Amino acid sequence: MQDTHISLAHGNGGRYMRELIDEIFARHFAKLDDQADAVPLSLNGGEVLFTTDGFTVQPLEFPGGNIGSLAVHGTTNDLAVAGAIPRYLSLNAFIEEGMEIAQLERIIISLAKAAKEIGVDVVAGDTKVLRRGEGGGLYLATTGVGIRDTNLNLGLDQIRDGDVILVSGSVGDHGISVMLAREQFGLRGSLHSDSASVLPFTQALTGLDGLRFMRDPTRGGLATVCHEIMRATNMGIRLQQPDIPVSEPVQSVCDMLGYDPLFLACEGRVVAIIEPAQAEQALAQWQALPDGGNATIIGQVVAELSQLVLVTEFGGERILDELEDEPLPRIC
Repeated sequence: MQDTHISLAHGNGGRYMRELIDEIFARHFAKLDDQADAVPLSLNGGEVLFTTDGFTVQPLEFPGGNIGSLAVHGTTNDLAVAGAIPRYLSLNAFIEEGMEIAQLERIIISLAKAAKEIGVDVVAGDTKVLRRGEGGGLYLATTGVGIRDTNLNLGLDQIRDGDVILVSGSVGDHGISVMLAREQFGLRGSLHSDSASVLPFTQALTGLDGLRFMRDPTRGGLATVCHEIMRATNMGIRLQQPDIPVSEPVQSVCDMLGYDPLFLACEGRVVAIIEPAQAEQALAQWQALPDGGNATIIGQVVAELSQLVLVTEFGGERILDELEDEPLPRIC
């Protein structure tokens, strides 16, 4: 393929599209069958879990990742927090006419690397080309399939009064790193996104019978996960602000612009709910992981509450209402 930029012909189903798939996509995914409309998957020994997601982040490349690695992490993390081990992915690419092929390949190389590190195979996909001006350079849509132990019972319905809430690391890093990459408000910085696989964190806890629920706090952040829990359980939550890990760069930007880091997207963090008797053990297992140094216990589910209450560093209390506006659109 001699072309240097994407044209509409790369999406017409003919030679240009075939060459694009063969030379950019299939070359980096060893198990991708680009000749079949459906592929058989070998899934034995557990419950099959299935998820799907779409990615429109802008800019396409940002400190700590790009739309390709983000697509892998975002999709496989949804499987991981459900207690599954990710196995297979499909990949749909919506490419805008005029995108540099060199940039597309950088993104696909990053996507392939992220998938290999997790141990998942991209086995199916589709490619469409949009007219110039009708897309954001590149959109990706993914489907993920994984296996979960049939003895594992996680869910919002398992949460009980007094259960303890943990978070696996600092919050808001992804949202602020993407915003800084856009150079909005005249701000720049070197903060890296937390985009990463959370599988080590989720697998570290699945052996604990007191584990109730896990979620990755993506759009809407930590506070939105808490509101989801409250709606499902009809119980409130009390968070301890001094215990919630927020990096200095994230807090500085939030202070300047009026953002709340608890509502900003993360792409490599886990919120876990566990019974009190096993909370310290769970925390120790997280902190023993290479990326678990900032894992903390941050709060508790409280039946007598009906709101999300943040206990401040001065001992006061603040009510965190549900998010209404999107603070940072096109963040994932």
